[in-house]
Amino acid sequence: MIATTPEFGLAHIVVMGDVMLDRYWSGKAARISPEAPVPVVQVDNIEDRVGGAGNVALNIAKLGGKVTLLAVIGDDTEGDVIKKLLEAEGVICDFVTVANARSICKLRIMAQHQQLIRIDFEKTPLVFNKEALFAKLQQTVCSHSVIVFSDYGKGTLTDIERYITEANRAGLSVLVDPKGGDYTRYSHSHLVTPNIVELEAVVGACKDEEDLIDKGRQLLQRYGIEALLLTRGEAGMTLIQSHDIHSLPAQAKDVFDVTGAGDTVIAVMALSVALGMSLYDAMYLANLAGGIVVGKLGTSTVSIPELTRAMHGDRDFLYGVVSEDELVGLLASARANGERIVMTNGCFDLLHAGHVTYLEQAKALGDRLIVAVNADASVKQLKGNTRPINKLSERMAVLAALACVDWVVAFEEETPERLYCRVLPDILVKGGDYTPEQVAGGDCVIKAGGEVRILAFVDGQSTTAMINRAKEKA
Repeated sequence: MIATTPEFGLAHIVVMGDVMLDRYWSGKAARISPEAPVPVVQVDNIEDRVGGAGNVALNIAKLGGKVTLLAVIGDDTEGDVIKKLLEAEGVICDFVTVANARSICKLRIMAQHQQLIRIDFEKTPLVFNKEALFAKLQQTVCSHSVIVFSDYGKGTLTDIERYITEANRAGLSVLVDPKGGDYTRYSHSHLVTPNIVELEAVVGACKDEEDLIDKGRQLLQRYGIEALLLTRGEAGMTLIQSHDIHSLPAQAKDVFDVTGAGDTVIAVMALSVALGMSLYDAMYLANLAGGIVVGKLGTSTVSIPELTRAMHGDRDFLYGVVSEDELVGLLASARANGERIVMTNGCFDLLHAGHVTYLEQAKALGDRLIVAVNADASVKQLKGNTRPINKLSERMAVLAALACVDWVVAFEEETPERLYCRVLPDILVKGGDYTPEQVAGGDCVIKAGGEVRILAFVDGQSTTAMINRAKEKA
């Protein structure tokens, strides 16, 4: 089983398929219209999100992957919004833009977190220059290792057989989120990810587990597909290959909305495959990510801190590895409960008994302990080119597992001064022979009414000493 969050930033992925705008109008419905027996929604919030293939690309980008999206949009305001939202998150948009055509938009009217109605603005199947889209694919495949085809049946992937042939010729791993009952279109893919309803629409009703696996394998053989990842709702996921079967239980604690969950699953599968992980390990991560996203309302994505927390048992959603913005929100709740916040920082490259003693002493000064950890680049600046020995995600995961640590957050700068000045803990703790005035960020904390405390290190305990002892024994 995977112990640390993979370096998804090394993955280069192409996503191709139907892209759409998911628009949400939300408010309160407190009365019935006098004109007709329907609720009146007083709209107080309008939110735009990207759906379909765009949501797959966005999930990849949010997890740090490099992603290029090939899609078709109209020359209209909705198309501009789609592109703006994606590019803001680092997605490279290589679109075929069609004059006098309408971008697909799905408007959902929400009240008290419940969807009252969905209104679709679309004219499908899409009519566009297919040679122009194919040319974009040819130009893109040479610099990527994985391609995801996200088929929502809107027309972008009408010629998907040709696209798959080109991707296979270029040596890419081909992943497909399918639509409809004709799997001839998906022949010679590496992985297809239907849900149970979609699969049974193709192979017929499955009377039991054995029948399901048998029919899944027949489908693989018939269409030359290497693997089938079946999402099964409350029953979790099943990975079917010619000789191996693996199943995982569902991870969701509460299911609020399954919109876009399949997008998240195939995005994490693509990222994992791009890094050379086994399909089973990829399924493990995708299952965790799917469990996170169905607990959110509407088309959503998963972050690295969320995935990391899920990987390490999630003692409580108020504990573990968090982003800086998440930390600020959590602190507001903690302070509202009258909790005293303690914070410290360091590289924590090789965790030893001295670190643990120091962190336990720091936690004893208050109710919550935050540990800020130097990113890999800043460790190298401070300690030299041979450090860190353990990458950031591994160092943070180990710290998060300590009972005395509540939250672990990373910082990119050489010192955590900016972070301390934003968080403003009640107590800033530093180890060593500093004076409070010498501690980076101490001025901000003191001016805000906090204090700086200096704790003594445990004699004979240091990362350098551990490395030297290891060298002597080598």
